[in-house]
Amino acid sequence: MKVTIVGAGNVGATCADVISYRGIASEVVLLDIKEGFAEGKAMDIMQCATTTGFNTRVSGSTNDFSKTADSDVVVITSGVPRKPGMTREELIGINAGIVKGVAENVLKHSPEAIIVVVSNPMDTMTYLTLKATGVHKNRIIGMGGALDSSRFKYYLSKALDRPSNDVHGMVIGGHGDTTMIPLTRLASYNGSPASDFLSQEVLDKVAADTMVGGATLTGLLGTSAWYAPGASVAYLVDSILNDQKKIIACSVLLEGEYGQQDICLGVPCIIGKNGIEKIVDIKLNDNEKAQFAKSADAVRAMNADLKAVLA
Repeated sequence: MKVTIVGAGNVGATCADVISYRGIASEVVLLDIKEGFAEGKAMDIMQCATTTGFNTRVSGSTNDFSKTADSDVVVITSGVPRKPGMTREELIGINAGIVKGVAENVLKHSPEAIIVVVSNPMDTMTYLTLKATGVHKNRIIGMGGALDSSRFKYYLSKALDRPSNDVHGMVIGGHGDTTMIPLTRLASYNGSPASDFLSQEVLDKVAADTMVGGATLTGLLGTSAWYAPGASVAYLVDSILNDQKKIIACSVLLEGEYGQQDICLGVPCIIGKNGIEKIVDIKLNDNEKAQFAKSADAVRAMNADLKAVLA
């Protein structure tokens, strides 16, 4: 099984590293526009093989899309990373043209590939990829909900003072500081509602911390995070390639689900060998429905800025 990662920066390289040492794919190709960059990252990862024990072949190429041929999954991380003080919305003008060109080029060589979009603003870039390529919606997946949910579970585990792997929670809606919806009502600790252990005030703080989780790291690091995003992509790719049927929050085209049409937003999906195999209908309460509608309005407003790119 072959995975191509377009964009060999911190997120792309971390994704390649995790896929390799976990043995998720037999081959990983890193592609980058910067001369020698992808080749260097690939070589560095391959020099870990004997010490970490993986057999995945990792190679790099400078903007040669022919090297990506016959990929099962293509991950797009290309674009300018978010800088301190920059919103995801401000990235649209810069990243839309990059993502559109990448998607069209990879599909020339891997027409049946499932595309995972990571570039920000992620929901809008997912929608752009879908509209620009005409690929069926099950094969275009926005990664953001997987990352937001991992951050949500991190903050829940801190509040509970319990292991993260014993905590369950999901974030739906847009992948943005003001558009994501951490579902605190449905969060749980080993099968029991998190609300049995945490007050509403603490749960509200967990949700608030989750929503600014990316911005918090950007402020600390001076650039976007990469370990958790890269691992979240690998987690999603694993469920696709190994047909694991995991329920993962992903940005996907909605056609009536959750009361929305013609928009890509984060909702729980069953992820398997066909990509998005099913959108799972979680019964939201009235407040959560209102938040989801508000999130959709905000993302739809961003999508309006794509007209020139899609023309």
